[in-house]
Order: sequence, then C-alpha cells, then structure tokens
Amino acid sequence: MGKCFSDTVEQALQFIYYNLRDRKGAEGFRLLEQASAAGDGDASCILARCYCGSQYVWSGHDFPEDDDKATMLIHKSVEQGSGIGVMVALRTGELTPSLEKKMPFGSLLEAFNSVLAKAEAGDAFCQYTVANSYFWWDFLRIQGKGRDSFSNEKEFKQYMKENISKCEDWFWKAFRGGMYFAANNLNQYYRKGDEDIIAPHPELAKDLFKSGAEMGFPTHQWFYGEDLEEEKRYEEALHWYKLAAEGGQMECWYCVGYAYEEGRGVEKDPAYAVQCYEKGLLQKKDTGKRIGCANRLGALYYEGTGVEKDYAKAFQLLNYGYEHDTKFGVCYLGKCYFNGRGTQQDYVKAREFLEQVSWNNKEAFYMLGVIYCQGLGVPENIKKGVGYLQKAGDNKDAREEMLKYKKTLFGKWVRR
Repeated sequence: MGKCFSDTVEQALQFIYYNLRDRKGAEGFRLLEQASAAGDGDASCILARCYCGSQYVWSGHDFPEDDDKATMLIHKSVEQGSGIGVMVALRTGELTPSLEKKMPFGSLLEAFNSVLAKAEAGDAFCQYTVANSYFWWDFLRIQGKGRDSFSNEKEFKQYMKENISKCEDWFWKAFRGGMYFAANNLNQYYRKGDEDIIAPHPELAKDLFKSGAEMGFPTHQWFYGEDLEEEKRYEEALHWYKLAAEGGQMECWYCVGYAYEEGRGVEKDPAYAVQCYEKGLLQKKDTGKRIGCANRLGALYYEGTGVEKDYAKAFQLLNYGYEHDTKFGVCYLGKCYFNGRGTQQDYVKAREFLEQVSWNNKEAFYMLGVIYCQGLGVPENIKKGVGYLQKAGDNKDAREEMLKYKKTLFGKWVRR
C-alpha cells in the first residue's frame, strides 16, 4: 500500500503530475480508470481532474475533455469516501447539500483533516489541495464560519489573514514536491495579494517560473522563455523553448520555429523552422500556437522558403488559420484566389480577403486595383481601381497596369 494513497493512485500521480517529462500520462490515465471502476474514490477524483482540461492537468498529456464525465466522477469520488474528492467538489462548486449528505465523513472538517494528514506526510497533491482551501477561502465553509461569527470587522479580517496566509507555505511544499500548478497560484498570490487582507509582493514572484523551469516543468520553461524574450534575451529564451518543446509542451514548437525563421537568438534556418512548425501542428487542440504554426508554415509554403513551393498546402494551412479568427493570411489567401493558386480562381473571394488587409501592402493594392479597374467579380470602377494602383506605389505590376488608364480633361479616369 502506498504512503498516502493506493499504489495505483500514487503511481498515477507520478505519471500525471510529478514526472511530466516521462510522458507516461496515458498510462497514468488508464491506471486511474481501472482503480476508479474498482471503487477507489481518490482515483475517481484525480481522473475527474484529467477530464477538466489544462486548468487542472498538463496540456501535454492530451487527455480528452468531458465536463459531464468529470462531474460524474467528482460526485462518485465523494460517495466513495475520498477526502480529496470532497475538497475538489467543494472547490469546483459541486458539493451540493445533497451530495454532502452522501459523503462518509462526519463533517467537512473531518474530510479536510484527512487530506491535511496526507499533506503533512509529504504528498504534493494533498499539499496543493490544502493550499487551495486557504487560497480560495474554502476554509470558511470547512470551518463553518463567516462574518457573523466575529464581534467586529477587525477580528474577522485578522481571522481571514491568518488563514489565507497559510496557503503560501503549502503551495511552496507542493511546488517543490512536483505540483507545478502550485507556482501558478503562488504567482497570483504574490503579484495581486488578496483584497485588502493580504498585501501584494510582486518581487517574490520574480523567479518562480525560473525555478520551475530549472526543476524541469515544461510549462514553466515556456513561461520563463517568454519572460526572457520580453527582455530581448533571445538566445536564452530559445534554450528554454527548446527544452519545453522537447519535453512535450507542444505550443513551444511555434516559439522555436519562429526564432529560427526570424533569426532571433540563432542563425536563420527556415528549413528547420518548417520542421518545428510541422511538429507544432501535431497538437490535437486548436491552441493559438497551433494556429500560429499553420499560418507561418502556410506562408513558407507559399513563398517556397525553407521548403518547396506548394500552393495547395499553403492555401489549406492559411485557410485553417483564417477559420480560427486570425487575419495573418488574408493577403496570401487573396493572392491564391486572384491567381488560382492552390484553389480555383475566384475574384469575388480574392477581393473579400484583400480588402481585409489592414496594413500597407503594395501587392494587395495592385490586385484590388486590377479587380476594380477591370470589373472582375465586381462592377467596373476605374476611379476606385486607380486609387488602389496609386497606393501600390512603385510596384512594377501596378505601374504597368496604370499605363492602361488616363484622366480626361474633365478629371475622369478612363481606359486608354
């Protein structure tokens, strides 16, 4: 039997939380499924968290998200007598009065104390759970107290401060024990404080993510890389981005690819950038970085930079990015439709995309000029078209197109 939980649950915790770089999350997930079905309430609780997405479990595991299943498992864990299940149900708002009656504990305090005992025995997950009960004020319901329990506001505030501040030590213990989530909450605790009860101390948050990065947490290697990049320490940032990406933080393949594409902290290598973006596309969820990989890779395929030109792939990737609310590729998509590259020629769609270009792009202005001057998919409007051609400035194609039009004595633009 494990020190704090069953052997199965303790092994699953190692795979899912404490040793992320082992990449054995799927194995831990299966262990929890088996233990939960066999009646292990702690397994049911942790399995529920696995279904709740990156707010509760590392995104690198790629676990399925299912709120209904998570809710069912949390309820099940409470009824199976899990102390952490009760605390997590309380934290997530699932501990209704009817569910509370079904738990085999005499009170919430008894359930909390069962978790506290495991935390004191050294279990990081329980240390994190205890810390959260103080950080999120769940101790009020656990202890059955409120403002009315005190004779004045000063006494109440003192009680709140004494309890909330306990989260700091427990978060540190959990963090050092392998729960990287604890540092995320510590970061908020230090930077924001808590209303007028706990004063903020942002200076204490300064090296949290650096510590997590050095401890090997891929997510913190990502965060620390971003901090370094903001300070323009690009070479150092790239070092941590690479470690994070190789450790399973798939979003960081975008960061590594961009560094090699742009030569930030390293010599330019667009071919390697292509490889990085392709790895970033292997993410199963439509994260912002996955969409970024599609956009950057689509542009490289269109231009034939670091990879052989492939308009069909470029169109597919850039269209995916556009469908996920980014306008990075609107000029490229406009060019695809205008020239019939990677898709059927369609001047109506070309115009729709090109008119979304919100920056000074001479090539886009040239194509819009042609569309309006020649009436391609739109009523002919030479005056409007010439306006676009003039905005295209020294663009060679635009200057050649301008030779086809002249202004009459009355100031009207007409075809020569």
